[in-house]
Amino acid sequence: MKIALIQSDLVWENAAANRENFDSKINEIDSEINLIVLPEMFSTGFTMNASDVAETMQGETLEWMKWKARQKNAAITGSVIITENGVFFNRMFFVFPSGDFQYYDKRHLFSLAGEDQFYTPGTQKVIVDYLDWKICLQICYDLRFPVFARNVENYDLLLYVANWPKVRTNAWDTLLSARAIENLCYVAGVNRVGFDDNDFEHNGHSQLIDFLGNYIIKPQETEGVFVAELDRNIMLETRRKLNFLGDRDQFELKF
Repeated sequence: MKIALIQSDLVWENAAANRENFDSKINEIDSEINLIVLPEMFSTGFTMNASDVAETMQGETLEWMKWKARQKNAAITGSVIITENGVFFNRMFFVFPSGDFQYYDKRHLFSLAGEDQFYTPGTQKVIVDYLDWKICLQICYDLRFPVFARNVENYDLLLYVANWPKVRTNAWDTLLSARAIENLCYVAGVNRVGFDDNDFEHNGHSQLIDFLGNYIIKPQETEGVFVAELDRNIMLETRRKLNFLGDRDQFELKF
């Protein structure tokens, strides 16, 4: 699988400007790509003003994702603020090249910023099947909760989209590596850069890590599109040889 991580600054609460920016960056990808990963709340930035900027499931951003997926013949994923049944979700869409999609609602809401006061938590873990890969969808603060991410489903790729601030970069880098090593899977983390409207600085550190904790794409601190190819067969062969997942604990998640 060939994957593109897009790291960018975001225009605060301006979905049209952000779609235009990402549209341009996606159009610059000239090689065949299977999966394009955008940051958390890529259309607005990490805002608590959900009532002002939320979109519906028929909104322009999801329609744009469908259009770009069909245009590039690639899956596209990233999270968007969605309103549904009178509440708000930090919702990560995984849009297939056909325009069909699945979604994951962020389970662990970032209480330090008051996210839990404005958004409704998700109630399920979501694994997407795409091109014979099993892909686990997670968002930002989920990274701090290894039980929720534990690879009991034998997924192949773990995705984190984020608005993770520079002040906690060490935690971001360390935990992404830990998730890859403990779950014997590829891990991609896609973050933003620049200052948000609350004056929090983000230095990106988007990265791609293999199943043994080695960098495929080292942490990046500038805007850009970073491309790499993943080999599922090599990962599966390593799992067979090491069989660490065979010794994992059995447990039940309760929501």
